[in-house]
Amino acid sequence: MKILIKNGRVIDPANKVDEALDILVEDSKIAQVAKDIKAEAETVIDASAMIVMPGFVDMHVHLREPGREDKETVATGTRAALAGGVTSVLAMPNTQPCPDSTESVELIKNIVANCATCNVFVCGAITKGRKGEEIIDIAKLKKEGVIAISDDGVSVDSDELMLDAFKRAAKEKVVVICHSEDRKLSAGGVVNLGFTSTRMGLRGVSKESEFARVKRDIELAQKTKAVVHIAHVSCKESVGIIAAAKKEGLKVTCETAPHYFALDESAVLGYDTNFKMNPPLRGKDDVKAVKEGLADGTIDAIASDHAPHTENEKEIEFERSEFGVIGLETELSAAITELIESGILKWKDLAEKFALNPARILRIDRGTLGIGAIADIVIFSPKKEWVVQKEKILSKSKNSPFLGKKLKGVVEYTICFGKIVYPFSK
Repeated sequence: MKILIKNGRVIDPANKVDEALDILVEDSKIAQVAKDIKAEAETVIDASAMIVMPGFVDMHVHLREPGREDKETVATGTRAALAGGVTSVLAMPNTQPCPDSTESVELIKNIVANCATCNVFVCGAITKGRKGEEIIDIAKLKKEGVIAISDDGVSVDSDELMLDAFKRAAKEKVVVICHSEDRKLSAGGVVNLGFTSTRMGLRGVSKESEFARVKRDIELAQKTKAVVHIAHVSCKESVGIIAAAKKEGLKVTCETAPHYFALDESAVLGYDTNFKMNPPLRGKDDVKAVKEGLADGTIDAIASDHAPHTENEKEIEFERSEFGVIGLETELSAAITELIESGILKWKDLAEKFALNPARILRIDRGTLGIGAIADIVIFSPKKEWVVQKEKILSKSKNSPFLGKKLKGVVEYTICFGKIVYPFSK
């Protein structure tokens, strides 16, 4: 099957392309990128006034299956991804069971093979059961297709154990993704420590609980020459530590999530649990630092940290509610609204943060529209506006921090492996 995309603004940083071009897709691959392609095709898409980018690679997604299918499934999560222009997701390991053995990885791969509508890559655990006590067999899991490891949601507290994990990961050439949180310092807090926590009468989470562990994780990785990736960076100090490490030439990358550049801690003052996440929303200075980190390249990627929860887990007292928000369907629009419209990022930068950089960090063959590349493509209208409505969310859970918010940027088509997979066929 051939698909011809006409007249779109093609943005492909890997090949230094940013101009009005046509793209011909044939047999799941990019066959041609040029002006005024004349080839016959079964499907022709007029992308005038639209932007065409490589399909997004979201390297931080909680699909919840197996174990918590009441929150999300591989089927519902990947549909939500496609609606947001995401063609590849890294499935994080806080499932039940978690991917800490060949058997549990096989179980996840079988579910993905039967239910996924976009590419799903598996992130294995660092320790068995994500308990921080015994390192998994990284070599075996890599053979099963695991491309990264993380104890996502918790940090490995033992320096000795984490150092050993970095050593093994370096040997196997597997990236380690760190949820950097010292739980002795976060101490059961639920919002950012400071004025907001005092005003709300809630226990606060210090920024030090994040940045002290970021510093430790980078130092341990440096000792082993391992590649370390810092997840969901939220505060000014973390950005500064990572920037300094990069200047020293250390192998460190990082991501942030849209809520950390679009919202600040004042959003939680109404006790709305859709603004409760870990790490928590920080102060205005931290939001500014995150934006600056995105602009100067310190922050390599934008990921949703898509964390679906049921209404029973969210619509309760703030202290008792679960941490986390969904984001697959809103991350592009939030970035356009907050970063492009304000001039903080250019379109090329956005394509790097959403597609090229995460693909390179994870060492997967995605993130480009070069000839012969797998045809994972997103086509969107950058100026169209829409309001995030609960009833229109495709994710099984509806815990979005952007409910009721008007955003810019609407995904018109998502092509995955050479097939139009969004809009969904009836």
